Amino acid sequence: MSTTADLVKALKKELKAAQMTYADLAQALGMAESSVKRMLARGDMPLSRIDAICRALRIDFADLARRVADNQPLLAELSQEQERAVVADKRLLLMAICVLSQWTLEQVTSAYRLSEAEAVKYLAQLDRLGIIELRPLNRYRLKLAKTFRWRPHGPVMEFFRENALLDYFSGGFDGAGEGLLLVHGSIARSLAPALVERLQRVAQDFAQQHLADQRLPEQEREGYTLLLAMRSWEFAAFAQMRRAARI
Repeated sequence: MSTTADLVKALKKELKAAQMTYADLAQALGMAESSVKRMLARGDMPLSRIDAICRALRIDFADLARRVADNQPLLAELSQEQERAVVADKRLLLMAICVLSQWTLEQVTSAYRLSEAEAVKYLAQLDRLGIIELRPLNRYRLKLAKTFRWRPHGPVMEFFRENALLDYFSGGFDGAGEGLLLVHGSIARSLAPALVERLQRVAQDFAQQHLADQRLPEQEREGYTLLLAMRSWEFAAFAQMRRAARI
């Protein structure tokens, strides 16, 4: 939610864009210019006063609040508490995955056994958690950055390690458009971050293609899950056969 300080900061920008001086604003509000200056300098005022300034600027308060919300920094990661709240209810976790995929309310309720009222309830919970901004007509704005990821050792990834990894890898990966690659090698440590960055770009390409293809008829789309990973690792059975390091 937008803070009063954020709204006042946005109002100052609107005043400058409208070329309205403090004297002009003071006259419109029926206040002394010095009082207007102090009020804006403190950055704290009642919402009724902010609404009055919006009327003087001929802008809608809701539009101002929306612009402020749109300019808030996006989250690259949730807190431990936020993730714990998401996994506490499997239906809420489902809704979180759906909004990450930019599904509409209609898509969610048509694909899963959730009523519209239930789906809206979970959207409202995600709004309170700061993951989305719920808007009129049950639309929403995702408040997560393109680089967003679940915490590597957080509640969500722990849930998927315990409940989803074996199910995922039990597939044959031999269907149309499927594949599983396992590549092992030794490379310069300095090059590893660049390779991880390339993997992240592949993930972003996949996410952007998902959004672009939402315009296609449902019968022309298929659900895929892309899993990318890279870590310093050796199979434990192999590690046990290593020679002791020479001193």
